[in-house]
Amino acid sequence: MKIRAVELVRVVRADGPAHASGAQAGSTLSASAAPAPKSRPRRKAWPTEIEVANPMSRFPRFKPRRQLYAARQWPGFAVKITAEDGTWGLGSCAGRPAAAVVADAFAHIIAGEDCMGIEKLWDMMFRVSKPFGTVGIATVALSAVDLALWDLKGKLLGKSVCELLGGPVRERVFTYATGDDCDWYLELGFKAFKLPCKYGPADGAWGLDQNERRVAEVRELIGDDCELMLDCYMAFDVDYAVRLAERLKPYKLRWLEECLIPEDSLGHLELKRRLPWQTLAGGEHFYTHYPYQLIVEHRALDILQPDIQWVGGLTPCLKICHMAEAAGLEVCLHGGARDPYGQHLTFAMPNTPWGEYYIGSDPGIPLAEVAQPGALVPENGYLDFTATGPGFDLGIAEDWLEPFAL
Repeated sequence: MKIRAVELVRVVRADGPAHASGAQAGSTLSASAAPAPKSRPRRKAWPTEIEVANPMSRFPRFKPRRQLYAARQWPGFAVKITAEDGTWGLGSCAGRPAAAVVADAFAHIIAGEDCMGIEKLWDMMFRVSKPFGTVGIATVALSAVDLALWDLKGKLLGKSVCELLGGPVRERVFTYATGDDCDWYLELGFKAFKLPCKYGPADGAWGLDQNERRVAEVRELIGDDCELMLDCYMAFDVDYAVRLAERLKPYKLRWLEECLIPEDSLGHLELKRRLPWQTLAGGEHFYTHYPYQLIVEHRALDILQPDIQWVGGLTPCLKICHMAEAAGLEVCLHGGARDPYGQHLTFAMPNTPWGEYYIGSDPGIPLAEVAQPGALVPENGYLDFTATGPGFDLGIAEDWLEPFAL
């Protein structure tokens, strides 16, 4: 079966939120396709209310909020790939630069190709991007095309993507809540929590004190029977990460996450050498499976966290899972428990026992009211496997799709 068309589309649904067109900076297609919540919030959610350490924290102008430096226009869109018989698959993405890569660099080289040859198509797109750079925007674009191809393959064969990967290896996935509204997550039944770290090297000793104080508060709130992790979002250097980890020893962190920028390969090796006792996680900003070779070989990270919508799609995620399994390492997809793409892979791989459920919605709004189409919703901290329709079973109707204009 040949590929007949590769199109850029956006999702528009009558019951969607005000930004359903995807015009909001940083939005994704999956987020824009979610319905508008019906319940009244108790308060605003943490993303716009607290400072979070990040790579831009060294610049005072942008330090207080991520929104101060976020892209002004980063609309959500999707890649729709249609086969000769009219069957179509969908892969979500965000940002006009990624859309331009799909339209100008990828669409014409895969049109007319066998839609079942996903490995070949991935390799073609990977190699055609070499002159302008594969890492970053091009890999995000590649992710959307790859996910659309897997969705299409499942529909053509009448099987879910999870079935294409061999079927579920577990009936339940333990999920943790990511965010800073931990009282609300406790009420929802979660038993594991990942906090955003508020301060970094720019805040000196005062910031170390504040970080420890917040971790101590949350540990007291959730008790010793729950897991607690800290997300450092590329804000640290090696020395600061070591100092903070030593301070946080009494609070029994399950892991410390993404302390360094992804380009600092030697820093990752040095950090593990200096913190052999601390479980380290990361990888959401590694692009393609190639950077993981060094990480796995040197055991620089204990838990690998590729993002299925950034790393290049499902195809490299499979390679990462297999590399990690051979080395005795776990994989926990970044945000992977929140969307159908990540959920299908997480249920199918033997070394993906955890799932991350990012919560950016306001406390008081049930998760089911803001869940992405086709996504399972955790109950009491677990996702229970449910048989789905073909492909990723995204729950997006074709009449919701409109052309996306660059």
